[in-house]
Amino acid sequence: MHILWLKNELLHPLDKGGRIRTYEMLRRLRDHHRVTYVALDDHSSTAEQRARAAEYCDELVLVPWRAAPLKSWRRALAILANAFSSLPFAVAPYRCSAMTEAIRARCAGPDGADVVVCDFLIPALNVPDGLPCPVVLFQHNVEAMIWERRTLVAGNPVLRAYMGEQWRRMRRVERDQCLRFDHVVAVSPEDAAVFREQYGVQRVSSVPTGVDTDFFRPTGTVAQTPGNIVFTGSMDWMPNEDGMTWFVGEVLPLIERAVPGVTLTIVGRNPTARVRALADGRSHVRVTGTVPDVRPFLEEAAVVVVPLRIGGGTRIKIYEAMGMERAVVSTTIGAEGLDVANDRHILRADDASAFADAVVSLLQSTERASEIGRAAAEHVRTHFGWASVADQFAERCLAAAASVPDRPIPAMSMSSS
Repeated sequence: MHILWLKNELLHPLDKGGRIRTYEMLRRLRDHHRVTYVALDDHSSTAEQRARAAEYCDELVLVPWRAAPLKSWRRALAILANAFSSLPFAVAPYRCSAMTEAIRARCAGPDGADVVVCDFLIPALNVPDGLPCPVVLFQHNVEAMIWERRTLVAGNPVLRAYMGEQWRRMRRVERDQCLRFDHVVAVSPEDAAVFREQYGVQRVSSVPTGVDTDFFRPTGTVAQTPGNIVFTGSMDWMPNEDGMTWFVGEVLPLIERAVPGVTLTIVGRNPTARVRALADGRSHVRVTGTVPDVRPFLEEAAVVVVPLRIGGGTRIKIYEAMGMERAVVSTTIGAEGLDVANDRHILRADDASAFADAVVSLLQSTERASEIGRAAAEHVRTHFGWASVADQFAERCLAAAASVPDRPIPAMSMSSS
């Protein structure tokens, strides 16, 4: 099967959950299928990024594109101009007619794609109608849900009004795009249910989140640090920033009262000024910034926390911590969509007091923390390796082809896992 995979960016560095998920799936899909990867390029990609694309695709197609400004007054002007658009600001800058033409060209002729996979909502506006092969939308999140939750937690009335308008736009665009595709693949049954029940999408299914079960396991070379709490995640992503601000401001002081001497390590790329400020005046809070490998930090952890109040999709960071045999405390939203049992594989808590109590219980009982960590690791190693997830995704692509009348069903080989 020839898969034409569309994304707004190259995958390296693997420092975000969405990139990791796509990378791990494409690596396994390439064992049995041909992959052409089409991405937008604002001329900032490096030779290393382009070379490493060979790890996950057979052919790389970079489409020239002008990125929206990310900082300073230019970004403010872009946000202001977006007030007159029907598109949300998170999507509008990625419209690209050159990408549309590249997609058409690579679907034409006898060597054209058997299936097109649009990875995330962002490239969806560039997918033309009338392609000769089925088109699948791979939704790592319910994007509108993220904006809805941002609106609900926004304290500033002006910010809340802005977030609310972006949420309404995102919901409309996301619904229209989901209905336009031949099939939608979600990353959890819960997300699939949202697409079905709120958007009216009939052709929708889900694949689970996976983890590299060989990579994420204890090395035995890094000692666990008693009282050390760890969070991992991209620290320029607003849900992570919000979650850690809430945790440091409202949860951590409660933990400190019960367990003096606790430390907190916030691990992840590009920490915002707001995140870096969490360590100001707090010698027991460390913000690492980008690290080459999160495993040593997870191995040092006595407890891993995922205190998210905003977000969607599924949390790869939780399965990574579970693979490292670490006990995790998460909010319900933080563990949303994951096949994990409360009090067995992780602990769930939502308000500040309950979250603090859950962390304290694990810090005060290393035996219980170890028991949960071992059960968690066994669970992900048994059920959530990436090879199995990639096979399930390939099956969804075949089902999409079979569901479209008068389109040939591609030949398809599957792995034995």
